[in-house]
Amino acid sequence: MVLLGLVLSLAGVGYAQRTINRKLIVNGKTVSAAVVQLNGHFYVDVETLAQITNGAVTVDPNQIALTIPNSNADATIPQPAPGLSKEFASAALEAVAEMKEWKGALATMVTYGLAVDGTWAQTYQDRVHTSLGQATVAASTNSDHSALRLLNTEYTNLANWATGVMAERQALNGARTVDPNSLQNDPQLTKITNCGRFLNSMLVSRVFADNANCN
Repeated sequence: MVLLGLVLSLAGVGYAQRTINRKLIVNGKTVSAAVVQLNGHFYVDVETLAQITNGAVTVDPNQIALTIPNSNADATIPQPAPGLSKEFASAALEAVAEMKEWKGALATMVTYGLAVDGTWAQTYQDRVHTSLGQATVAASTNSDHSALRLLNTEYTNLANWATGVMAERQALNGARTVDPNSLQNDPQLTKITNCGRFLNSMLVSRVFADNANCN
């Protein structure tokens, strides 16, 4: 015992020392090692300490070197999957809300046969376009850009559907733009609605996912 031998030698020249029966706990684990008390201080064997810490002891004529490995040196700390940034999620939610309002206004026009012009529809589209621009600027992570792709696809699908509705309205196609049942049987509108709901849920959770309705 390197240190204990040193302690015993010192005791022979007048130092008061005694071995005490106490538990030695290292990193929460109880180990079997003799503890020596010398002049009010406690000591344990260097070799024993090296063993319980997976270290190594090197004894040279002028020094004793104790090397204890860094427990964090080789540790692999799992990193959470990068999610949607707070800034992007907030801006994207605003864009989804604007698209929902645009879609709802068009659906109301069809359901109740309201008389509207192209300027009215363009106002809604401009609001959505502005919100999309803000979301594009806010996108910073890979997940942000992936979600932005779905957001742009939803906008494109909605814009195409809105253009078709307004064209049929101008062509006086009453069966398509006045009958409320036409909305219930519109697969394109159903896909847009489902995508909007998915985007809203995804953005709130800030965890990117894909969805067939948004492609």
